[in-house]
Amino acid sequence: MRELPRKLTVEELEELFSGRPLLVDLLAEIDEPLDRAEDVALSLSDSDKVEALGTHPRIGEPSPEQTGEEPAVITELAYLNQVYEEKFGFRFVVFVDGRSRAEILPILRERLERSHEEEIETGIRELVAIARSRWLER
Repeated sequence: MRELPRKLTVEELEELFSGRPLLVDLLAEIDEPLDRAEDVALSLSDSDKVEALGTHPRIGEPSPEQTGEEPAVITELAYLNQVYEEKFGFRFVVFVDGRSRAEILPILRERLERSHEEEIETGIRELVAIARSRWLER
């Protein structure tokens, strides 16, 4: 398993965070970016947090971390994603960690019951966990 890096380029961070929100530019400027990513991300404005969350693929969309599933599960995920985004104003992000899409459904339902503040913080923490995992599994 790889260790967390001392420095990362913008390009490396873009790959880990699925895009280039402000968070990526800030992390490229500091030492130990993946060790410090959660603190940096949580210190962002809400609009910059939403931007960072928006770079991640929706649950149910094709990505290396998500495994196949039956059409009914995909349909329900699409519906719940829409409900989530309408309620919170940002994308649902969860560290899949090898779980199937069907295993994510109860997590998404539970998180729909939370407050905006709880959810944006949780989403950011999950986004950073995904980036760290992507680096370590490279």
